[in-house]
Amino acid sequence: MSIMSYNGGAVMAMKGKDCVAIAADRRFGIQAQMVTTDFQKIFPMGDRLYIGLAGLATDVQTVAQRLKFRLNLYELKEGRQIKPYTLMSMVANLLYEKRFGPYYTEPVIAGLDPKTFQPFICSLDLIGCPMVTDDFVVSGTCAEQMYGMCESLWEPDMDPEHLFETISQAMLNAVDRDAVSGMGVVVHVMCPREQPAFPEDAGRPGAGTRISMGQSQEYAFSHGPAPDGWGGGMGRKATLLGRRDHFQKK
Repeated sequence: MSIMSYNGGAVMAMKGKDCVAIAADRRFGIQAQMVTTDFQKIFPMGDRLYIGLAGLATDVQTVAQRLKFRLNLYELKEGRQIKPYTLMSMVANLLYEKRFGPYYTEPVIAGLDPKTFQPFICSLDLIGCPMVTDDFVVSGTCAEQMYGMCESLWEPDMDPEHLFETISQAMLNAVDRDAVSGMGVVVHVMCPREQPAFPEDAGRPGAGTRISMGQSQEYAFSHGPAPDGWGGGMGRKATLLGRRDHFQKK
């Protein structure tokens, strides 16, 4: 077994129209043995900027801590929030420094430019080689399954609601086909506007509860079954809408 799949995990980012989303599973295990179901794999790097780290759990935490240190130095020196493209260069530099003994993690970056609110997503390999795309990027043990789901469900110019449903369905159905990832999904949706990304959820106690982090919205899937009448199925909007009543506030 590859060291990259020792702890398992899956991270995905997807671009919409003036919005972007990043999602990760919550499982931390040692090969087939599950240890916990609340392991953090997505870390905030700004009001509308996140990095997701999939790979060896110890390196995930190390890279996150060192990036936060460099990010604080950057903000103190520059007096402004970092741009997504600049963060990509920072991550690439950090990984390439250790190219002869690399950090076993493949980062995924998603965010909006602080001034123009232009969506940005990219992924990097072990030694910091970036890949910037206009649709979606994936990382983790079920990358093949995630690619298949994204290619089937992704559409250009999705609004925040449609983007949320698409990335959620893609992640849920991908991790269901991988033994070392899953146990819930955390989704962050970033929009340039001030109002909630999903206004129909405002004031609904216990259903689709938002967690505001800057101008992004975070959702956490519970592990309970979908309500009666909402059977499983790939790409079915009804399935996701049924599961939305099972979101829990973290």
